[in-house]
Amino acid sequence: MELGGKHVVITGGGRGIGAAIADRLSAAGAKITIMGRNMKVLENKAKTLEPGLAVQCDVTDEASVTVAFLAAVAEYGPVDILVNNAGAAVSLPFRKTDRAHLQHMLDVNLIGPYLCIQACLQEMIDKKSGRIINIASTAALKGYGYVTAYTAAKHGVLGLTRSLALELATKGVTVNAVCPGFTDTDIARDAIRNIVEKTGRTEDEAIRELTVHNPQKRLIQPEEVAATVLWLCSAGASSITGQAIAVAGGEVM
Repeated sequence: MELGGKHVVITGGGRGIGAAIADRLSAAGAKITIMGRNMKVLENKAKTLEPGLAVQCDVTDEASVTVAFLAAVAEYGPVDILVNNAGAAVSLPFRKTDRAHLQHMLDVNLIGPYLCIQACLQEMIDKKSGRIINIASTAALKGYGYVTAYTAAKHGVLGLTRSLALELATKGVTVNAVCPGFTDTDIARDAIRNIVEKTGRTEDEAIRELTVHNPQKRLIQPEEVAATVLWLCSAGASSITGQAIAVAGGEVM
């Protein structure tokens, strides 16, 4: 029970990668708060965790983030580990990308992590202990066509990770990014469905298109991302900070 008694907050924790992280860290003994917008999904997931707390939160809204973290701290105490997992990806050609779309991608994928870090960082500094893990994407490490706004936001997450890690290097708080490739989640399934609908390809052909750059030729499993997060939370990873760890079958090196 390596994380026994630790309080973990996971945004976007009701499904997909966030749910897998919640399972893995709960099994390691942590007290888990999962946050998101869909309370029904969160409550159903929280019932499977021991202990688990569901808190409604819109990470793009500063007031919502403040209230959510106050509720989490009231239940389980100061946050020891923050996993910024909430995110969204919408595919659009650049010439159809208006300012509103760009702002939405920035709000969810970059401003959200910023606000959540602000909500719990001071307590981590005060106790000289903390882990901040930003679930980015291989889109933080390379470019992809038709997701310009999303890729720009994820590059921003990596810049935030690296700069904050330097500021906190002597304060007992580490900051890292985990960068999955295409993962078997709702986002990937939506992408597969869009490819099928727009091109007439089969589902298998759509999956092959998504995984063409992965040398292992497969979708990443959420549990693989969760295992990496667990390692970053461990005592053995106390010197790992400012890193972008790709979980992508060798797509980026």
